[in-house]
Amino acid sequence: MKYMILTYASQRDYDAMAGKAAETEWTGEDFAAMHAFMTTFNQELEESGELVETRGLDAPVHTRRIGGAPALVTDGPYAETQEVLAGYWIVECESFDRATQIAMRLGECPAPAGAAATAYADVRPIVESSAELGF
Repeated sequence: MKYMILTYASQRDYDAMAGKAAETEWTGEDFAAMHAFMTTFNQELEESGELVETRGLDAPVHTRRIGGAPALVTDGPYAETQEVLAGYWIVECESFDRATQIAMRLGECPAPAGAAATAYADVRPIVESSAELGF
């Protein structure tokens, strides 16, 4: 079964990583440690055959939200504390528990204390057909 692991961030988080005024500043060493962790994490998933795809997403300031009828288009950024999807992994593995174990490893990713304290991920099964939704 396929699962999507989703991670979240706010514009404030992206600003902190870019070195703009923020509560939690990232150093070059922080980025190097995060990059090394993510590279190893992704390689291990690829080698196990569980990685289908992974991507990081650009900052909320580069987002365009469409909603309503008639459609209303709103350019980001949104409120700096509003969290948006920051990146995702699609994994194919034996169970929801295994996908959860994979996502829990993201908690081991090095980051400044303020960033690590608020980080979280969601794990959601991917449906392959409308029949799986039970409607």
